[in-house]
Amino acid sequence: MRSSRHCLEEKQISPAPEANRVTLIRRLSFDLIGLPPTPEEVNQFLTDNSPDAYEKLVDRLLVSPHYGERWGRHWLDAARYADSNGYGFDSARNMWRYRDWVIHALNTDMPFDQFTIEQIAGDMLPGATRDQMIATGFHRNSLINEEGGTDQEQFRIDAVADRLHTTGAVWLGLTLECARCHTHRHDPITQREYYELFAFFNADDDYDLNFPPPPDMAEEFQKKIDRFNGEIAEWDRKIAAAYGTPAETNGELKKLMNERVRKMWTKPRSPAGWAMVMQHREQPRVTRVHKRGNFLDQGDTVAGSVPAVLPQLPGAEPHNRLDFARWLVDENNPLTPRVTVNRIWQHYFGTGIVETENDFGTRGERPSHPQLLDWLATEFMARSWSMKEMHKLIVTSATYRQSSHYRPDIAKIDPANRLLARQSRLRLDAEIIRDAALAVSGLLTPTIGGQGIYPPRPEGVYTFTENEKPWKVDTGPDRYRRGMYIYFWRSQPFPALMAFDFPESNVSCTRRVRSNTPLQALTLANDPTFVEMARALAQRIVNETSPSDEERIRYAFRLCMA
Repeated sequence: MRSSRHCLEEKQISPAPEANRVTLIRRLSFDLIGLPPTPEEVNQFLTDNSPDAYEKLVDRLLVSPHYGERWGRHWLDAARYADSNGYGFDSARNMWRYRDWVIHALNTDMPFDQFTIEQIAGDMLPGATRDQMIATGFHRNSLINEEGGTDQEQFRIDAVADRLHTTGAVWLGLTLECARCHTHRHDPITQREYYELFAFFNADDDYDLNFPPPPDMAEEFQKKIDRFNGEIAEWDRKIAAAYGTPAETNGELKKLMNERVRKMWTKPRSPAGWAMVMQHREQPRVTRVHKRGNFLDQGDTVAGSVPAVLPQLPGAEPHNRLDFARWLVDENNPLTPRVTVNRIWQHYFGTGIVETENDFGTRGERPSHPQLLDWLATEFMARSWSMKEMHKLIVTSATYRQSSHYRPDIAKIDPANRLLARQSRLRLDAEIIRDAALAVSGLLTPTIGGQGIYPPRPEGVYTFTENEKPWKVDTGPDRYRRGMYIYFWRSQPFPALMAFDFPESNVSCTRRVRSNTPLQALTLANDPTFVEMARALAQRIVNETSPSDEERIRYAFRLCMA
């Protein structure tokens, strides 16, 4: 990238030489699809003497269906994806269709502006399709408290706030939550503006989208739906009849409304499954400022709007969630393209051009290469918001292809490698460590999508908990599917993932932490999954090579290290 080379020239530092071909194919394979290259793929690349050999490799990896898995997992971190509701009860939920929507959208290179609009407000698009409804599962990744005696309205409000905070971090790189109780202390966002943003998410309903049941069960299921709709209609009549006094002062009305919410959670489930989505209300909820963040102490009524410091929403009021979604990716919005390309850059180099990738506010770090950030953001929009084109632009650059060898000559000048005089060395993510072991052992089941899986986990690891979750270990091919499909209970997450810094998924994670602990070494040595894969690797080496110890060692090294 010219901007990074310009910084090096100013300091009279030469960039590192290009990495060797074996390193490049291994680096690219892990970065683009999250799997190691096979010996055959390495040989093919090494023997390809055409001038565009590297570009052909990039193109091949970008069209792999595993690309959507690799980059979909990055997105699921930000979307705080999990397979359970959280809090103490932490019951199971049906979110895997949203996860599969993300994988498919990335594999088909859905433009990022469309990718954004469908997740924020796909249900409000004219003639919204089932897939566009499923995309709004992004909002439904918030926690649900099902404990007895809780105020359902309180936790509904908390879920709405979580959706606003997540959207602010993911698309705008802003810490909006600071303004929930008071005007932001650092960024120009008032408390009133916070609740104007809050109104976009407060106006509509959570909804469970049923999938058609098998023909032999359709009639019985429809009877259940009819009974359910009749019960809801009856509660609506009771609520309407109770509107003699304002809702906030009518205890009986609030009781009825809470009962209606509880009824909604018991909607009949289709035998074919369902998806958690958003549903637009014809009559939006009224939103008021919550004084000191207390939803019981409400102030002025507000309508959906955006902070005055940012470009304003086009068109006449009132504005809704779809207007807000389109505003996020409007060409005049200065934040979304910069925040997005900065996060892509971060995954390739370990640190974003703006190091505080979730805080582009006044307290965030200044960009190390501001002109580069602006240029990438402009290119992103000019290339029709194509994420694959941005990936190709970055990985074909001389900056990305540099050797990652340590450079004593610049260690004191640039210890954090912010000048990018070499490529950074990055440890594999938690699930990719497992995926790589599955791949080299020959056990990997490459099936894309579907319901969560239950690989082996240490026996008795959660017996001390109050409510141990069901975990029937898979014995067929699902046992060996990729780590992103492991069923994720928020209260009892898969131990091998958590040992390697997998996010807890209660809130949005835009950058994973990196730790080095003895538990990681013990996991690789003793976890039943890794023991099984080690045995399979040993058997593969014996079966696929000659009896020569030297040949077996060479083959094992090539399988594991390319």
